[in-house]
Amino acid sequence: MMMNPKKATSITAITLILVGILSYFAKSSPTALIPVFFGVLMGICYMLYDKNNKLFAHIILVLMLVVFIALFMPLNKRIDAGDFNGILRVGIMQLVTLYSMACFVVNFIKARQEK
Repeated sequence: MMMNPKKATSITAITLILVGILSYFAKSSPTALIPVFFGVLMGICYMLYDKNNKLFAHIILVLMLVVFIALFMPLNKRIDAGDFNGILRVGIMQLVTLYSMACFVVNFIKARQEK
């Protein structure tokens, strides 16, 4: 069962912000704040979603795709370092982002079929 895209966006934004901040405090690396930046952008799009849902749905989906792809490098580094907590943090961000992208794609397909 897929949730609606707006709710999926809020969960993804909150996850990226919280896990990104936790990662920053765990590693003291400023690059850990990159997901926070994307989470804030998604949060802004979430608030504007009802004004033009088609536009913001596509913007959010692109942001999610960028985050999902960009998180592979930190995941590889955490795997090489054997950092289980780091793998868990990055994995959570990727899984939540992947699920949210699936919610958007299913919603796009459903909207296309209803035409």
